[in-house]
Amino acid sequence: MIQDLLPPGVAKTLVDVSYLLTAFLFVMGLKRMSSPVTARSGVVWAGWGMLVAGLVTFLAPQIAANYFLIVTAILIGGVLAWWTGKRVAMTDMPQMIALYNGMGGGAAAAIAAVELYQGETHGLVISSLAVAGGIIGSVSFSGSLIAFGKLQGLIKRSFRFRGQQFVNMLILLCALVAGGLIAAGLDASPMVVTIFFVLALILGLTMTLPIGGADMPVVISLYNALTGLAVAFEGFVLNNAAMIIAGTVVGSAGTLLTQLMARAMNRSLGNVLFSGFGESTAATGGEVSGSMKPIEASDAGVMMAFAQKVIIVPGYGMAVAQAQHKVWELSQLLIERGVTVRFAIHPVAGRMPGHMNVLLAEAGVPYDLIADLDEINAEFETADVALIIGANDVVNPVARNDKSSPIYGMPILNADKAKNVIVIKRGQGQGFSGIENALFYLDHTRMLYGDGQAAAGQLIQAVKAAG
Repeated sequence: MIQDLLPPGVAKTLVDVSYLLTAFLFVMGLKRMSSPVTARSGVVWAGWGMLVAGLVTFLAPQIAANYFLIVTAILIGGVLAWWTGKRVAMTDMPQMIALYNGMGGGAAAAIAAVELYQGETHGLVISSLAVAGGIIGSVSFSGSLIAFGKLQGLIKRSFRFRGQQFVNMLILLCALVAGGLIAAGLDASPMVVTIFFVLALILGLTMTLPIGGADMPVVISLYNALTGLAVAFEGFVLNNAAMIIAGTVVGSAGTLLTQLMARAMNRSLGNVLFSGFGESTAATGGEVSGSMKPIEASDAGVMMAFAQKVIIVPGYGMAVAQAQHKVWELSQLLIERGVTVRFAIHPVAGRMPGHMNVLLAEAGVPYDLIADLDEINAEFETADVALIIGANDVVNPVARNDKSSPIYGMPILNADKAKNVIVIKRGQGQGFSGIENALFYLDHTRMLYGDGQAAAGQLIQAVKAAG
């Protein structure tokens, strides 16, 4: 064993110091991730922390007989992660995040399963933590797989039925009863443990299947928080400080992000999980008067070429069309002409937190051109053109004044206050809320119909031809 090569007590001291260093690297990494400018280095810092925690694990005496299995697992997981990371397009990052997050929850559940199936007496507190980590990790695992399926397009509709919430509560209650029997030592037989985990996995499925794909940013963030919490609980079970620290950091950060995402939609977490928001039965609000007015790319390009300020609002449609590179090429042409160009990002634009930021960064857009809702909203009134590409509900002005609208009170980007609005859109479809966008019917709004990437390409040619 490796620890036998060290003087007595040195191995434990080395483990303690390493975990302290790991905690520092995790916290500093998370801090640096809070800014796009330092986010990349933050990931590297956290990665070094994970490497330190992984290496020092080999000093644990209880794993001495399993070095081969551990190294094999690390190699397989590392190669798969490197391969998928290289192959997955930036537009597919949301489903990759959902899948990887699910793996974290599954790992925590697997740790709980090993401890509970062994049937060893851990005491009420530790057994309860193992049970809590098991149910939370299982829900996060199966729920994240459903989120992946929705984002990937494998699951194309939400599944709802009458009494669904009652069924979910019944499943949860049964899982808690089984978990209570296990934790209290009244019945920790393999059969009861199996029933407990099966119920927890089913709960993750039944909780996530009814939720629409447009709500996935909040769901992914929630399951990220649950995964962290499950890892922290299992850290107490294994008496592993690194797991406790990492899980607590991830859980707290995920919880805060979930709250921010829900607030950005002016909805509670319960509303996201249980309301069935976005179905065809949703309230449609007041009627929208007027008509959508189309515009040719040549005319839109000239309008932008001779503008002083253009604010670009990207949305999920830009991601689907993979138009971020064309949009940045268009922006560069405008900047060369002396036009001030800014990008406005709504907190829930896309299918995961920061989705639009990631896409724009991948296209090479400088960070100082990208602003969030609070920073950019006051500038729309001074913008000659607001270019909307693939965004819908996050720019719908009814959120400010129509109390009958399901998105009333939701903070939006004030694109309607620009002097001119150009909307790139495939057709006349509605957003995930199922309501018409009043912005599209305003007198100063023009619709440029077509695929986002193709339309951006046409605008590029129009700007070049403007002279």
